[in-house]
Amino acid sequence: MAQIILPVVLTVILIIALIVLVNIATFRDGGDVARWAAVSSIWIVIPIIIGMLIFLALLLGIIYLLAQLLNVTPTYTGMAQDYVRKAAVYIKQGADAVVKPVIGLEGFLASVKEFFGRE
Repeated sequence: MAQIILPVVLTVILIIALIVLVNIATFRDGGDVARWAAVSSIWIVIPIIIGMLIFLALLLGIIYLLAQLLNVTPTYTGMAQDYVRKAAVYIKQGADAVVKPVIGLEGFLASVKEFFGRE
């Protein structure tokens, strides 16, 4: 209970105290509302700026890595293209070898049929 409830209660008390402090400082004896608005804007913008800096760093890293990859890629894509061409030749030869007996048999049967079909 002390590990769950106590931190939550202390956080709530701290937030309520902060709200009361801000209200007292802002609205007491003609407090400077514009200054507190500026401070609030700063506290809202700081996490956004930090997040965007992290995003910018990641984007710059990706751009750098892609530039390095473009220097290496043409060599390996050329090699891959050669292997694909060699594989295409072997696949075509294999397909022709598989179909050749069937085509030969069909040709022979057509010749016999034509020979005996003529009268």
